[in-house]
Amino acid sequence: MLSRSRIVDAAVDLIEREGADAVSMRRIAAGLGVGVMSLYNHVPNKAALLDAISESVLSKIEFTDDPSAHWTDRVRVQARAFRQIAHHYPRSTMVVFSRQLHSTAGLLPVERALSTLRDAGFEGSEAVRMLRMFVAYIVGSLLREVGVTPTFAPVRGDATTVDVDPALFPEVSSLAPYLTSCDHDEEFEFGLELLVQAMSVRAGKQAGRRSARG
Repeated sequence: MLSRSRIVDAAVDLIEREGADAVSMRRIAAGLGVGVMSLYNHVPNKAALLDAISESVLSKIEFTDDPSAHWTDRVRVQARAFRQIAHHYPRSTMVVFSRQLHSTAGLLPVERALSTLRDAGFEGSEAVRMLRMFVAYIVGSLLREVGVTPTFAPVRGDATTVDVDPALFPEVSSLAPYLTSCDHDEEFEFGLELLVQAMSVRAGKQAGRRSARG
């Protein structure tokens, strides 16, 4: 029986196979073996379908946030939870970032993140900037992991050397073993820890300024 959830699931499958550009009401209908007009009883148009895809992906994020934990640990947990779902649905996650969602599923991760940052003592505008910074980091990590951004990414295949002139590029040549390999989990954790530590330092400075004013 045709339903909104079946349509959305079919669209997600199509995106993960062929990318977001492949999505059309006609393609989805053909994949489900139904007439294209029958889709409009559940999804009014393609824009609404893309919103539904985004909401579906976000609703799968499994938060195990502990409000009693230190805010730095909560930030780590939230970032890892988002990365996990992005890892499972990399192409659909890029659709998420292209939509402006106002639904419960769309706003819940934002609310959790902002609440954590506010609890850490960041002012409203800075909390929003911190959130955007993390989104940019997660997007960048995801793009590298799925092979969209090759710069500084590991060489694919069996290549173990970088074919450059060591006289012109001594650092690239000497660091070739690191440039040609990449553990995405370790790379993500490394960057995440740098961000959290920088945020912690900034939070400490802000707390010191508030104490001085008080």
